[in-house]
Amino acid sequence: MCIFTDCLLSPLLLWSAIIGVTIYLLKEYMQGGKFIKDTDESGKVFIVTGANTGIGKETALEIARRGGTVYMACRDMNRCDRARKEIIKETNNQNVFSRELDLSSLESVRQFVAGFKKEQDKLHVLVNNAGVMRCPKMLTKDGFEMQLGVNHIGHFLLTNLLLDVLKKSAPSRIVVLSSLAHTRGAINLADLNSEKSYDEGLAYSQSKLANVLFTRELAKRLEGSGVTVNALHPGVVDTELARNWAFFQTNLVNQ
Repeated sequence: MCIFTDCLLSPLLLWSAIIGVTIYLLKEYMQGGKFIKDTDESGKVFIVTGANTGIGKETALEIARRGGTVYMACRDMNRCDRARKEIIKETNNQNVFSRELDLSSLESVRQFVAGFKKEQDKLHVLVNNAGVMRCPKMLTKDGFEMQLGVNHIGHFLLTNLLLDVLKKSAPSRIVVLSSLAHTRGAINLADLNSEKSYDEGLAYSQSKLANVLFTRELAKRLEGSGVTVNALHPGVVDTELARNWAFFQTNLVNQ
């Protein structure tokens, strides 16, 4: 004979374990394959946008650990500098640099590229990682809807301004962080800038679809150049990207 609370607790523990295992297996499934090859990236130059936190920071850290030269392109220089120091301390790689890049300003994009080209004459990998998600309706400095402007237009200009260096450094590559949300997206030609109506989810999906369409077209145009272009869906990752989404503004996820 069991005490009532003990009898009740056992099924709860069982269900908690089942749910925990299910979540773990789902995460492993969605994560896909893991790159485990130990490569040496010494002598190669990388740019990672939004490298002060989340996926961008982990990418910059891993590149630095493998000996690459990393340019951390970020809007918030205080956070970028802190992340840079942490990466250097962990990897002992001094070739990690923080540079200002505000993707909501086309002028800032041009200034970043001009500064980079003064320092480097080669670029092996460009990682277009930075992004915003489901933010309130805002406009970039150039008047674009913020999600489309940062996630697509800013990176579109950045990539095109760096193509000459990428081609000269071939074999090289461009990596575009998109999202599975692109499958829910549509390019609203009648209201591309969301001036008539604004839905934060639809605007985000449109920007991610723009990422994928840009990737596909650019890959075609660069065939034979030695520059490859790929887009990826990073899966479910605990980053600050969802900081504007009310669903995640709870104690369940520490953002």
